[in-house]
Amino acid sequence: MIIPSFDLSSEVDKQEVRNAVDQAQRELRTRFDLKGIDAEITFEENGILLAAPEDFQLKQLKDILRDKMVARGVDSRYLISGEVEGVGKVKRQNLELRQGIDRDAAKSIVKLVKDSKLKVQSQINGEKLRITGKKRDDLQKTMAMLKEASLELPLRFDNFKDYQVWFFYRSILG
Repeated sequence: MIIPSFDLSSEVDKQEVRNAVDQAQRELRTRFDLKGIDAEITFEENGILLAAPEDFQLKQLKDILRDKMVARGVDSRYLISGEVEGVGKVKRQNLELRQGIDRDAAKSIVKLVKDSKLKVQSQINGEKLRITGKKRDDLQKTMAMLKEASLELPLRFDNFKDYQVWFFYRSILG
């Protein structure tokens, strides 16, 4: 008998982020309030680079990017804002993409699951968590509880496995 389970992760879809950056760049070229300034939004391997002459323009770029990410279904909590750096006439800010669940966040999620008194077990597997339980309903209640919890990182529920015993026997017996 295989126990029902699901994986909990916090990984961003980089292709959707790249698409959001492309859309933000297009909007940047057409916005009247940003015309004629040397501003850009650039997708990099582990993040996004914003560049503009002034701090308030950096904030505008970040707002445009967040709007495009939300429109593409990407949670803006994946972005970790870096420090604003002044390089000559241009200010730059690097937005790092959050990938995976760090150790402290994983421990707090495990504690949250244990405190819920649901009959499920959680196990930390690197930057993911595996939640297992005997009943599918308990797993679904756990998912709902984690969605409602005010966690600072976005969560993805992957690999929901709910094997029925009779499927197993049916495949053996033909």
